[in-house]
Amino acid sequence: MSEKKVIISIGGSVLVPGIDDASYIRRLAGLLRELSESAPLIVVCGGGRVSRYYSETGKALGGSEFQLDELGIGVTRLNAALLSIALGDGAAGVPATPAEAVAESQRRRIVVMGGTEPGHTTDAVAAMVAREAGARLIVNATSVDSVYSADPRADPGARRLPRLTIDELGALVYSEHGAGRSGVFDPLGVRIAKDCGIDIAIVDGRDDSEIRGAVLGTGIRGTYVDSRAAAPDRTT
Repeated sequence: MSEKKVIISIGGSVLVPGIDDASYIRRLAGLLRELSESAPLIVVCGGGRVSRYYSETGKALGGSEFQLDELGIGVTRLNAALLSIALGDGAAGVPATPAEAVAESQRRRIVVMGGTEPGHTTDAVAAMVAREAGARLIVNATSVDSVYSADPRADPGARRLPRLTIDELGALVYSEHGAGRSGVFDPLGVRIAKDCGIDIAIVDGRDDSEIRGAVLGTGIRGTYVDSRAAAPDRTT
């Protein structure tokens, strides 16, 4: 039986915050090499603040939504190329589709990619890759340490949510009318995860121990989202 792959969605604001980026990316590459000995990894890189800069500037210049999305995708692929260089795979190229990433994962223990096409966030891409690969876990490495009941920066009464079902996560990311109201995970990604039975671990992407605990299943302080009806206690 082939090994189950783990998909890691790492936010651009985590990967390239503009502070000591090379040092962090080098450390992340070492962690990914270590973890790939336990499970094959496909890493999807986001765009972060650089992507937002290009989107805002392009909008001011009259760009269409399609054009703005294309700019953002370009940034995610640049971020993926940076991480690939740190892994020693800078010449391997960045897969352009989930199918390409999964095919490449048959030859390499770590595959790194960015966005794919306009209208799909990298969280949604991570879910699509997980579906294509038959993976059962997405590790969402973000700039927050877990999911909260409200924005903890604005609401001092916000509660940390260590465990959620996929339906509970869906309730957080959708409003009554279906529009996204929370940036914790992409709504399309939630739907794919629910349909395909894919769990999601939402962790602090700058905390190596959190990424390690999520990939290895040894426990996290972040939020574990179970794709089943009832979520087990998998936090430390």
